[in-house]
Amino acid sequence: MAEQTGAETGAVRDSGEEWKTQPPYRSPRGNERFEKKWTAHCHCGRVTYWLSRDKPLAVKFCHCVDCQAIHGAPMQWAAIFHKEDLHFARGAEGLAFYHAPDRSTAHKLPCKVSCAYCHSPLMDEGRNMVLMFPGIIEFADAERKKLFDPQCHIFYSQRVVDFQDGKPKWSKLDGKSELMKEVDTIVSKNHTVLGEPRNEQIN
Repeated sequence: MAEQTGAETGAVRDSGEEWKTQPPYRSPRGNERFEKKWTAHCHCGRVTYWLSRDKPLAVKFCHCVDCQAIHGAPMQWAAIFHKEDLHFARGAEGLAFYHAPDRSTAHKLPCKVSCAYCHSPLMDEGRNMVLMFPGIIEFADAERKKLFDPQCHIFYSQRVVDFQDGKPKWSKLDGKSELMKEVDTIVSKNHTVLGEPRNEQIN
């Protein structure tokens, strides 16, 4: 019989349970004053969470090859929030976890969180922050959606499509790498459109 990973039914393989009582997984009873300003849900609707902050701390397009592979898309659209800003309606129930550094399905930080049923990506969880995906938010209108407009592109050296949007384009992490021209395909040992897999340690 094949080994069960914990992702099949939404069960969680982890040696400790304390994290379930901490943001963003604490139960509604543990956070009765949580203000719901944004609602997000997975594709099948089994997982819902809310955001209490008016707008993200930052928003970015990530073009790294890991995001391309995991999202099955040319890039990832990610908005950064504090863990305390996010609240799952049913805590950790119905969630699947993936720890990229060792490719395990335990809840180990940093990790990627998805719906255990439809497998919609929900967020990347770090030690203090979360990167959530604005595409799953219920936006009331285009004006409110503008609050989630990306400020920059990161890992643009690994892109599969060029953008001419006037936004800063960093070869790797923003502020910690070189800025690239809008149409500038770099092919070298350090910068290649093919890119190299990376496991970014988010805080």
